[in-house]
Amino acid sequence: MRASEIMTTNIVSVNLKDTVFDAAEMLLGARVSAAPVVDDEGHVHGIVSEADLIHRAELATGSRKSWLGRLLETNADAAREFVATHARKVADVMTRNVVTASGDATLGDLVALIEKHKVKRIPIVRDGLLVGIVSRANLLEALLSREPDGAATASPTDDKALRDAVSKAVEGQPWSSRWPTTVVVSDGVVHLWGFVEGDAVRQAYRVAAENIPGVRRVKIHLRTMPASVGMGT
Repeated sequence: MRASEIMTTNIVSVNLKDTVFDAAEMLLGARVSAAPVVDDEGHVHGIVSEADLIHRAELATGSRKSWLGRLLETNADAAREFVATHARKVADVMTRNVVTASGDATLGDLVALIEKHKVKRIPIVRDGLLVGIVSRANLLEALLSREPDGAATASPTDDKALRDAVSKAVEGQPWSSRWPTTVVVSDGVVHLWGFVEGDAVRQAYRVAAENIPGVRRVKIHLRTMPASVGMGT
């Protein structure tokens, strides 16, 4: 399997021009702990996480260093801390050294990157543009899709074509989920992951996948998102 086969494509992202308050609302609404930061064209410039937003002057949660830490602190250190706790723009608080991968990266490549850089997710880029994201959860989804029962009936190429067909069938539908969803296909078995508004939407996803020629079976792992949770704006 490759990154392009398991990545989440309806990506929750934050614009480079957004404020930290916009970012906080987006993370809460989408129920994710971090999101890529992109410009208007979709180029990745950083990642903003909950950890980047919790040490804030507004919350009186700025870094509380020991007296020794303050003694050893340079003017540059103090300046960086001030920016991190007081800046209003996402661009000033995001993590800039982003670890990315291409859609052709193997799962082994992705695991190696996650372990080496101690990150939880890898943005997937094509020609510098964000096209998806692979999280540790996506890797577990891929693991669970490797069914031990039954003989393999589809080639990796067939699986990729089925994944593309299923993704296309559900994208743009009036009932499509507002939250991140992922399609994983293994040996002709379609696995649907993510969050939806309720049983009606869950069934619509299943029916859309079942109507794709070549799909052997559809396994639903879609969870219902509480009605009180919004996506943010």
